[in-house]
Amino acid sequence: MVSVIRSKNQHSVSLKKGYLYTLISKSMSFIEELHKRKTFAIIAHPDAGKTTLTEKLLLFGGAIQSAGAVKSNKIKKSTTSDFMEIEKQRGISVSTSVMAFDYRDFKVNILDTPGHEDFAEDTYRTLSAVDSVIMVIDCVKGVEPQTRKLLEVCRMRNTPVIVFVNKMDREGQNAFDLLDEIEKELKIRVRPLTWPIGIGKSFKGVYNLYEKKLSLFQGDSKTTVEESVVLDNVNDSEIEKYISEDFANQLRDDITLIDGVYDDFDKTEYLKANVSPVFFGSAVNNFGIKELLDCFVEIAPTPQGRDTDLAGHIEPDSPKFSGFIFKIHANLDPKHRDRIAFLRIVSGKFERNKYYYNVREGKDMRFSNPTAFMAQQKSVIDESFPGDVIGLYDAGNFKIGDTLTEGAKFHFKGIPSFSPELFKYVTNLDPMKTKQLQKGLEQLTDEGVAQLFTKKADGRKVVGTVGALQFEVIQHRLKSEYNASCGYDSINLYKALWIECSDKKKLDEFLIDKANHIAYDKENRLVFLAESAWLLEMAQTKFPEIKFHLKSEF
Repeated sequence: MVSVIRSKNQHSVSLKKGYLYTLISKSMSFIEELHKRKTFAIIAHPDAGKTTLTEKLLLFGGAIQSAGAVKSNKIKKSTTSDFMEIEKQRGISVSTSVMAFDYRDFKVNILDTPGHEDFAEDTYRTLSAVDSVIMVIDCVKGVEPQTRKLLEVCRMRNTPVIVFVNKMDREGQNAFDLLDEIEKELKIRVRPLTWPIGIGKSFKGVYNLYEKKLSLFQGDSKTTVEESVVLDNVNDSEIEKYISEDFANQLRDDITLIDGVYDDFDKTEYLKANVSPVFFGSAVNNFGIKELLDCFVEIAPTPQGRDTDLAGHIEPDSPKFSGFIFKIHANLDPKHRDRIAFLRIVSGKFERNKYYYNVREGKDMRFSNPTAFMAQQKSVIDESFPGDVIGLYDAGNFKIGDTLTEGAKFHFKGIPSFSPELFKYVTNLDPMKTKQLQKGLEQLTDEGVAQLFTKKADGRKVVGTVGALQFEVIQHRLKSEYNASCGYDSINLYKALWIECSDKKKLDEFLIDKANHIAYDKENRLVFLAESAWLLEMAQTKFPEIKFHLKSEF
């Protein structure tokens, strides 16, 4: 009898050990997956070569076999990340694209953002979904206005930034002058990790300061790496077998100056966003791309946590799933009229066919076809981890900023709507297509292409945008995707401001006094349409109890 009891106890212990081992194994697998992820955005002023760099990173990562080219705004072959018809026609990115590929032992998630300032709000939202940034700067033009704006957004979020100085095959500025300009204009510390040998027609390749490796390039086309030479000491005369004595001496002098002027690279300082590594190259000719990618996967941050309104800071290694919607795109494939919500996973593991809680809607939702992206190419996935961006088919349940959890009730912070800069009345040019127009406006403004306001007095629809080009995009997409035609009437507006007041009587007084200037946004929140800065100031003086907000998150 004793032996039987002992046998049962031993069996119980072995079961517990097996269960514990399974738990530890699952935990280790989750942590390993977490540390493989590198999620970043590529940002730049228009025409700096951002989308071309994206293509070449995908090419080096083995995700595509050939790259398109964007030259003089005419598309010979459309680039992988520009898939909307208007993008192909104009040769610019107007919507953030999401792409993923495996490189070495890492899973790399790229978010290619619009460079054009008219689509800045889409870029700002995208920056809330990444853990680091690669900023592309044209070596000919240097730091440009949109570069400054984007860097400010990165600074607000303490996002680590790597700088890629592009177009070194053109006759541009001296590399040291460029570094000085970047530090002065963007107010960041830099540390070069690769260094160009020559510039323009005399561009020979790059020297990798991080790995002490010389990469030389082949022939006049300069589109392939001829050979990589490991050189522990650039003072070794062997270097002159590969580049001329003059170039070798110049490289030695430059490296001596770099070591004297710039601090040694400190990965911790980069992760704190205190210093930005700089790489030189030419995206269109494949110069310096592999050096950038190899170093990026080594130093870029793994998935980071996010702040919430009620639950504090959510860490990525938290076992419970959570994530947020930062982008919605209708008609990703016009043939199927699909609508995709882009979800950034913050914590836990996302699993296909499992129920998750939409906090704003207050209901559980199940997703049978969650997708991973390679631009417009999609593949169904069974599970995803923190740092991943996945697409969820949406029947109109999602709005930008929505939070999904395993039941916890909180919202992730930092994805507000900003007051538009330009406004126009929408007019229906085809009364037979009224329903299509209404549906198109609702869905396109859900994506964040623009904001839609309805005037309280007469019910007229007002579209507000950051830039003029967005009005053209809305017209184009309404026609091509919804078969609806719209025109615009001018409206003289300065700002649209969200309003709040704790005193209902004072609020009612304000609404009566300003009846012709009151509208509702899509969430049915009250908005004051100010015709000028002076009239806004007058309203603030007359109604001090009313709070006016330039963004919807308050």
